[in-house]
Amino acid sequence: MASYLLTGVAGFIAYRVAELLLGDGHIVYGVDNLNQAYDVRLKDYRLERLKTHPNFHFKKMDISERSTLDDLAEWMPEDIAGVINLAARAGVRTSLTDPWVYVDTNMTGNLNLMEYCRRCGIKKFILASTSSLYAEESPPPFQETDDTDHPLQPYAASKKGAEAMAHAYHHLYEIDVTVLRYFTVYGPAGRPDMVMFRFCQWIAEGKPVIINGDGEQSRGFTYLDDIARGTIQALKPVGFAVINLGGHEVITINQLITMLEQRIGKKAQVEHHSFHKADVRTNKADTTRANQILGWEPQVNLEVGVTRLVDWYMQERAWASQIETP
Repeated sequence: MASYLLTGVAGFIAYRVAELLLGDGHIVYGVDNLNQAYDVRLKDYRLERLKTHPNFHFKKMDISERSTLDDLAEWMPEDIAGVINLAARAGVRTSLTDPWVYVDTNMTGNLNLMEYCRRCGIKKFILASTSSLYAEESPPPFQETDDTDHPLQPYAASKKGAEAMAHAYHHLYEIDVTVLRYFTVYGPAGRPDMVMFRFCQWIAEGKPVIINGDGEQSRGFTYLDDIARGTIQALKPVGFAVINLGGHEVITINQLITMLEQRIGKKAQVEHHSFHKADVRTNKADTTRANQILGWEPQVNLEVGVTRLVDWYMQERAWASQIETP
């Protein structure tokens, strides 16, 4: 049994990581500022599930505030095995309207946590990064050695800054760091600004399904449980490693809509808008390194994963149908 600090614990990926850790008998200290970047009812739903576990401890906290260092030191036990930083401002397009909050959370917040590790002698750190770092100069599938020095949006730029700071703390203070570049993740209780949740809700409720471009752009999807399991595997000692996680099954947006239509039993009312400048055409991952270093292999295919997502939505439809989908 080990104790871990898990930030952004009410978030989509973090809450599932917490559930798996707790299921394995570990102790999870979770923090989250419960911001309104998207409909907070989803965060409340996830958090309430976690609060049923006796080994789960929660504190509302904003990692971007420097006082967090003292608050954590006061609250946390001394025998923390590692910090898993999954707190982030995510989303490509919203970073265009308020880039400052992305710097605050993704860069300053990450710095605060690394400084906490330095002060307290915590030797393992996981940073959630993003596939959005891969610009289109490199052909897919994207490898960790591809160019990430030319981000296309403030969101990706803020994550690149966090990665650089993580390397500096690894070099200076011998903190063992795994940087996980997540590709498109989907599953029950997902983020409502991501395509799976939005399309599921829009089709089920007869709302217009907005597609930017012709729908032939593609994404590499990975089911939530596979991502959460890979994140826990990344707690092993690696020195400093950047690892792609996810993005192994690639389909077009049009194919995704067809899959959802079949499971929901309704036809999508599609509206085509212009392709967004901040988007990329595809984001397939090369996960060779994840397999070699972590022993990670995805286990849930799209046919099963999309079915589970739709089943969850229909079960929770009374309130899930009311979630705001930007």
